Amino acid sequence: MIDKKILQDLAPRFTIGVLARKTGCNIETIRYYEKAGIIPHPARSDGGHRLYGTGHLKRLAFVMKARVLGFTLSEVKTLLRLVDERDRPCAEVRDLAAAHLQNVQAKLADLRGMEAVLKDMVITCDTGQSTECPLIERMFDEQKLI
Repeated sequence: MIDKKILQDLAPRFTIGVLARKTGCNIETIRYYEKAGIIPHPARSDGGHRLYGTGHLKRLAFVMKARVLGFTLSEVKTLLRLVDERDRPCAEVRDLAAAHLQNVQAKLADLRGMEAVLKDMVITCDTGQSTECPLIERMFDEQKLI
């Protein structure tokens, strides 16, 4: 179970550079996530440096994992809202993940189709010594979309 106290722990402990190293996230991306409201604005040192807490670290790690899984920033915001506002967001999270899974499956099907066409196009080329290239000709063929 997620300890919401940890997610809310914004007590200043480390700089943006340390946060970037711990999460593998680019410093400019961290700043962007702050502006977009994905992670809360950190406290500032007397010198104006951003100082982050454990909550920032956990939240940013969550965002990074969600992005690796292909969730859009809008979807990430929705997931984080569900974490922040609900005690049991599992059904809504499942629905969001199921819709995302359908999109991923559709993209995979498109990629498999592209793979098949490209394989066929490469096979139609001979040794590549001819001045007439069947692959290029097929790309210019108005009759065949693919």
